[in-house]
Amino acid sequence: MKFENSLAFAKKLDRQDALKTFRKKFLIPKHKGKPVIYFTGNSLGLQPVTTKKFISEELADWAAQGVEGHLHSKRPWLYYHKFFKKALAGLVGAKPVEVTAMNQLTVNLHLMMVSFYRPTGQRYKMIVERGAFSSDQYAFESQVRFHGLHPDEAIVELTPRPGEYTLRTEDIVETIQEHAGQLALVLLGGVQYYTGQFFNIRKITEAAHHAGAYAGFDLAHAIGNVPLSLHADNVDFAVWCSYKYLNSGPGGVAGAFVHERHATQYTLPRFAGWWGHHEAERFKMKKGFIPMPGVDGWQLSNFPVISGAAQLASLEIFQEAGIRRLRKKSLLLTGYLEFLLTQLDPNKEHFIIITPSNPDERGCQLSILMKQNGKKVFNKLVSSGITADWREPDVIRVAPVPLYNTFEEVFIFTQHLRKAIGLRIT
Repeated sequence: MKFENSLAFAKKLDRQDALKTFRKKFLIPKHKGKPVIYFTGNSLGLQPVTTKKFISEELADWAAQGVEGHLHSKRPWLYYHKFFKKALAGLVGAKPVEVTAMNQLTVNLHLMMVSFYRPTGQRYKMIVERGAFSSDQYAFESQVRFHGLHPDEAIVELTPRPGEYTLRTEDIVETIQEHAGQLALVLLGGVQYYTGQFFNIRKITEAAHHAGAYAGFDLAHAIGNVPLSLHADNVDFAVWCSYKYLNSGPGGVAGAFVHERHATQYTLPRFAGWWGHHEAERFKMKKGFIPMPGVDGWQLSNFPVISGAAQLASLEIFQEAGIRRLRKKSLLLTGYLEFLLTQLDPNKEHFIIITPSNPDERGCQLSILMKQNGKKVFNKLVSSGITADWREPDVIRVAPVPLYNTFEEVFIFTQHLRKAIGLRIT
């Protein structure tokens, strides 16, 4: 599409938007009585209008039925995790047996590494991205130390080439091949939180398996953002949180994927809990853990129903919208934002976009690296009703989410950015 730098063009795109009615399904925060331009769905998604209804239904069943709600509530609590499977499977490209909602992201990451990072004297290395989200880094380091190894020896960090900000797929594959004889696990983000780079999951997984290693992904910034094909891509495991693009609320219940080929590999070591025990035997309270088939066998505790209700409200919206349609709009939103930013500063005197320019290598986030006065510019944006995200030392992350953001908001944002930087309209 040939973009135009005008408010009229932005409004035209909004009129043509097949998903424009979905914005009304969300509650937009306000600044000085007007809706903010909310570009931080990559940090905390907005609240669906129906969230209160879903939670209230569980509270009502709890009040009316007490413990009987486990079997007789509208959505029986005993089987609550099963209500997520169809929607989650659609979002990550999986079979229902391969996905579940459970725990928190870092808990799930540790549980998966217990099973899929099993270093030996020969194979003990883990390939990760330098600058991964800090909680992931802590998990990597602590798992390595748990096995009596030193992070400097066991963890191989992928670094962009000099002068570049993102990783090239060929460099990732080359690093995997270089360490093939000693490699146990490749563990990357699906979408890198800082740069917004969407990794080539299929090629990375193929390279890991060819090297004799497992491949896992943290999808915190990918699920609900980009189409995924975890089953077809042969990924061994993946984990995610749900409070970003999945709009499940702060600290919302997380999720996990384990490929079907591991579904009945009961010899895989794991940390067991009673909700992962075979449900037909769960309440007999006997010794001897018998895991449920599939990823359900990695569950620990009974499901957090109140928190889960919020996620169900959002997943209902995703099923109605469809991830493919959302991706189509996302490409337009982010492409329009990139176009306007390039026109704003064509010579890159004030900022550069460090997110890949190839639409296939990014989601709905653009990361803007400010060359001077970055925090001052960001604060001016906030004071003008823009909710974006500042990341030290010099990056403003902007994420127009297709479920609730508009092309007009993208245009207005760039006008505020122009003013914040101090550029004149030419």
